[in-house]
Amino acid sequence: MPRLLVIKGADEGKQFDLTEAVVSLGRDASNTIRLHDTEVSRRHAEVHRAGAGFRVLDLDSVNGTFVNNHKVTQVDLSAGDCIAIGQTVLVFSTGRDDNAAQTSELAEQINLITRADVELSSAIIKTIGEGEGSRFLMQPENSSPWLRGALANLTIMYEASQATSHILDIDQLLERILELIFSSVVADRGCILLRHPSSGALEPKALRWRKPEDRQEKFALSRTIVDHALKERIGVLASDAAHDERFSSGQSILQLGIREVICVPMKGRHESIGVLYLDTLTARGDVGNTKGKFSDDHLALAVAIAHQAALAVEETHYYQAMLQAERLAAIGQTVAALSHHIKNILQGLRSGSDILKMGLKDKNDHLIQQGRRIAEKNQGKIYDLVMDMLNYSKERVPAVEPTDLNEIVKDIGELLEPRAKELNVKLEINFAENLPSVQADPEGIHRALLNIVGNAIDAVEDRPDPQVTVATRLDDEGWVRIVVLDNGPGIAPEQVGEIFQPFISTKGSRGTGLGLPVSRKILREHGGDIVVQSQVNVGSKFVLKLPIKSMLSPDMSATSADMRSMPPPEPN
Repeated sequence: MPRLLVIKGADEGKQFDLTEAVVSLGRDASNTIRLHDTEVSRRHAEVHRAGAGFRVLDLDSVNGTFVNNHKVTQVDLSAGDCIAIGQTVLVFSTGRDDNAAQTSELAEQINLITRADVELSSAIIKTIGEGEGSRFLMQPENSSPWLRGALANLTIMYEASQATSHILDIDQLLERILELIFSSVVADRGCILLRHPSSGALEPKALRWRKPEDRQEKFALSRTIVDHALKERIGVLASDAAHDERFSSGQSILQLGIREVICVPMKGRHESIGVLYLDTLTARGDVGNTKGKFSDDHLALAVAIAHQAALAVEETHYYQAMLQAERLAAIGQTVAALSHHIKNILQGLRSGSDILKMGLKDKNDHLIQQGRRIAEKNQGKIYDLVMDMLNYSKERVPAVEPTDLNEIVKDIGELLEPRAKELNVKLEINFAENLPSVQADPEGIHRALLNIVGNAIDAVEDRPDPQVTVATRLDDEGWVRIVVLDNGPGIAPEQVGEIFQPFISTKGSRGTGLGLPVSRKILREHGGDIVVQSQVNVGSKFVLKLPIKSMLSPDMSATSADMRSMPPPEPN
């Protein structure tokens, strides 16, 4: 699905699917995409579907519409284009369908030769391990002088590539980039400045000095050269910066004793996001020495590394924006689902309240009792919803103690027997003899089993000869199982994997969609699990599995990290 993703601005993280032929963007609420940006016009621009693609049109906006830093009236969009309106930047994405089609076309052009076509052993001349590339780059001493220099630069680029692909923290990445540059370029000082996402001001993100004792000094650099590199969009190598007429107005160059400078913009896909700055300083008694340390090769290397680092920084920003978009989408889905359930409960409370008022007005005891029962029922739903939300969202450690599962099953049977009789459901309880006690949280297991058995009774309500069986079992492999079997309508195979997702319920307004997720969470906190087997129009079987020897001792104060380090339960 083609979409626009906001990567900068007041609406950062939001994404908008382009489902209509014309999509308007602006500050006014009447727009298809409303942007909360004060520098965006009320009706700023439109995105039109043009054949198989899309085109953006500026609607005579005050501040203009820019695509990849170029002001446009109208222009066709390509995947990855950046659209800037006001302080908001949006990225145009064609979605997954185009990528899938392209992959399919490429697959048709590739013919994988089978073993019958070529005798593999006779074709291979030499093999090399996947780690040998870095060893070759790190040992260029047996090569010619030209090749040694080329390999040295290639080594830096190789290690920079490794850093950008493995280091996710931007600050750590930029520190590593400076470390690699200093191993090849004889600079006295170096720093990386990035633009602030909102203000655009340059902010230092990484600093480095050749001499450790210089770290105590304040890092002052030439603003004149930095501005020149960014304005002209060029990499600068100044071998005699103090006497270069282009920087003659920069008194800081003379005052700081800056001798040589390499300053290159960090060019991303569409714009410069900062600068890489390196310099050498004039030492005392070294005024007459004109021999420089920087060369054209150093400048070219700095440009290449700065570009690679910029792409990595942009990629991290895009990834963070995508995460934000997913969080916002998840919040929206959660709020929508909760609103639906709360609305149903409030309707029940209002209905009970109205009946209760009628009974009090007419002094009708039957209506009074009916209204009270409806109100109490919906109060119970509120309690269940809140408890399910707390249990699902909270990282908790089970308060384990020796627990008799047969007693828990017996108590569940006694609690649900009246409800089963009311619905004409046969509820059968079977106990395993000599079932050992397990280290478990009895309240947690009781709540999980109550959810499962209650769901089973609801599932068979309209079935002929409805029956639910609950039984305990002891395995030879150190597991205790509670089996809940029903002859309900069953669950389709494609839906079995969805029933444990939050807010997905097959019970309509009667369910919150949290019962099964909470139950599985409780079992997994014990090192166990819930396994489902179901067949449409036959019935379902839920198996609650618990280890006899718990991974949590009764006096243990486990943390959430301890819980995450537990091994997964054994397969069913």
